[in-house]
Amino acid sequence: MKLLSAIVPCYNEEENVAFFYEEFIKNKEFFEKKDLTYELIYVDDGSSDRTAHEVKKLRERDEKVHLISFSRNFGKESAMYAGLKRAKGDFVVLLDADLQDPPSLLPEMYGYLEEGYDCAATRRVTRKGEPPIRSLFARGFYKLINHNGRVEIVDGARDFRLMTRQMVDAVLSVTEYNRFSKGIFAWVGFKTKWVEYENVERAHGETKWSFWGLFRYALDGMLSFSSIPLAVTSFMGVLFCIVAFVMLLFVLIRALIFGDPTSGWPSLVCIILLASGVQLLCLGVLGQYLSKTYMEVKHRPIYVVKEEE
Repeated sequence: MKLLSAIVPCYNEEENVAFFYEEFIKNKEFFEKKDLTYELIYVDDGSSDRTAHEVKKLRERDEKVHLISFSRNFGKESAMYAGLKRAKGDFVVLLDADLQDPPSLLPEMYGYLEEGYDCAATRRVTRKGEPPIRSLFARGFYKLINHNGRVEIVDGARDFRLMTRQMVDAVLSVTEYNRFSKGIFAWVGFKTKWVEYENVERAHGETKWSFWGLFRYALDGMLSFSSIPLAVTSFMGVLFCIVAFVMLLFVLIRALIFGDPTSGWPSLVCIILLASGVQLLCLGVLGQYLSKTYMEVKHRPIYVVKEEE
């Protein structure tokens, strides 16, 4: 029998652990039909509630349930990476514990792998239930990060995807500290089938992603897989040099024709403030890239495991 590894990152999801399990094992007939067995790996990302306890209770009922518990909250990217390293399956799927990634899609996704695809990935076709401002920024992010054309990250792409062992090994070969999995999945390539589905509300609890948390996550992705911010700062530098040169000619010609009046200092102050702001912005962008390099060269572990079952 072939093994399917299901990785479920969890952060304060005690209400959803058992509920997710019940939904997942509804595929039992499908597994038997396809001669598949499974392992269900919950990765507790330093939860402050009883998430790990709920997983242990499940493990008493089903020995195919496993737990990886972090010493603190390292983030979803670290949880997914830990799950991928632990997974032994011929096929590996990533799902959220809140059931926004419906396990009922697994039979359809597995069918695409049987057709010869290396990965069946999901994308939301609507953002129903999401705040309009978040949707606006999300669409802008995908347009911007895809502008350089190095890797294409599909708008609405989820981390919910079923992969072959070969693709999982390729993803694990990318050992960078600052991880942005959506970009890594696109970067390693392989033949991918996109499965579209409607947005699903959380089963229980509230999302752990705040607007600023998503903004920082998007910024990390932009810095990891795009050099556009550096290109923009370079363009702004050239643009301001041209503007400065034109203004210098203007001031020189005006002084030759009309003399050198002392008026105009407010506009001069505004120009100085604008130019200084642009310089600080450019330094900030460079600083972000430098900070990512700094974290990479320290070679700290991506996560620390407290217990594993």
